Amino acid sequence: MRGDALAQRAAQVRDEVAKAFIGQPDVLDQVLIALLAGGHVLLEGVPGLGKTLLVRALGQALELNYARVQFTPDLMPSDVSGHAVYDPKTESFKIRRGPVFTNLLLADEINRAPAKTQSALLEVMQEGQVTIEGKPFALDPPFMALATQNPVEQEGTYPLPEAQLDRFLLKVLIDYPSLEEEKRMVDAVTSGSNASDFDLSQVQRVASAVDILAMQRGTAQVAVDAQVVDYAVRIAAATRKWPGIALGAGPRGSIALVRAARAQAVLQGRDFVTPDDVRDVAKPALRHRITLSPELQIEGQSPDDALHALLAKVEAPRK
Repeated sequence: MRGDALAQRAAQVRDEVAKAFIGQPDVLDQVLIALLAGGHVLLEGVPGLGKTLLVRALGQALELNYARVQFTPDLMPSDVSGHAVYDPKTESFKIRRGPVFTNLLLADEINRAPAKTQSALLEVMQEGQVTIEGKPFALDPPFMALATQNPVEQEGTYPLPEAQLDRFLLKVLIDYPSLEEEKRMVDAVTSGSNASDFDLSQVQRVASAVDILAMQRGTAQVAVDAQVVDYAVRIAAATRKWPGIALGAGPRGSIALVRAARAQAVLQGRDFVTPDDVRDVAKPALRHRITLSPELQIEGQSPDDALHALLAKVEAPRK
């Protein structure tokens, strides 16, 4: 799938999901960018901003299997990936597959579970397979993990290690909606049949798993000029020596910039990547891959503040 057909299908998916996920178009676009690029997303925002609704609406529009796992301190790795169960009738062990065997996996409040359980997602996010009792089981593509975490309430949480953060293509920040958007939400919910949740029946199925795989292949073929690749690499490299950034992005950050920029170009209806595409995806692609120095943290600055200053200094290609 290429060109106009690819852009048109992506626009259809965006329009359908927007019927349920009201407002914050940047958030929706960034999730679609990760989907088109075949990556995973870390969603950060306070409770009640529609993170779960976004994933449910996405699954509805894409005709994909959807599973949700509520991460808690007592959740075991086998509760996510699956485990072997002894069957006394056959006197043998059977593999019971966990909720990770799906297309869209919502890992809700992922930082509530200890590192051992968090790591259960590392293999599947990176390799698209799960190892149970020493035997690998491949997942049916496409597979996309969307993990959420609350940035405010930190008591009883286990911060994600850098190795796992690096597995997410993008970190998407969900903020409070505008006044008009919130009024539309309230009206949409309270006028429904149960007056407590959004009616997802209005979201039409516009793409199948085969369509998504074709869209991902088409996105991977979007043209990227060597100068644009150089620009992306220079941005990632600048984070490694930028004042105030204690730990910069590795090569996976450069790769994420190019992958996400390709998908951004698709959403803009183009079959080639511009420097603006790289700049537009830089913050969600890099904010979780850098660590600020204690001095900047004390001053109350965020990774986005440092990236904003950095992007203003890194020279973009002129042609």
